[in-house]
Amino acid sequence: MIRSIKHFIKSFTLFELFQGLGVTGKYLFKRKVTIQYPEQKTPMSPRFRGHHALRRYPNGQERCIACKLCEAVCPALAIDIEMEERADGTRRTTKYDIDFFKCIYCGFCEEACPVDAIVETHIFEYHFEERGKNIITKEELLAFGDKHESEIAKRKAADAPYK
Repeated sequence: MIRSIKHFIKSFTLFELFQGLGVTGKYLFKRKVTIQYPEQKTPMSPRFRGHHALRRYPNGQERCIACKLCEAVCPALAIDIEMEERADGTRRTTKYDIDFFKCIYCGFCEEACPVDAIVETHIFEYHFEERGKNIITKEELLAFGDKHESEIAKRKAADAPYK
């Protein structure tokens, strides 16, 4: 009963409105912070998730064993995998596509992978100029992983104690 009376009085006197205006007024005359983006960069979290990459073992063999766990766990259904069995009995992917327009960068694919084949790098500066380029193929993901393997390995090692 007392609670409802308090609520009525607060709403009748517009208490919440003046409280919100107080917060606005507090920051209205403070110095603004502007980052000149290409020249200046803001600090990035060590666990930031950006562009995907497929990794290889040090001997050059691709890590992905086509278990399809990343495809199954993806909430946005952004990953499409096809696989085949090789002559030696191992499974490898023939098709590994990620649609970056569908991807929500949740990191579930990276967490589900038993061999650390798919990783999300810290690189966020990429764009697409043509229709259809948003679907990244296995070859592009492997090339991206090869290009940034040293950084990926360093970040994985730094994050290992927390996993």
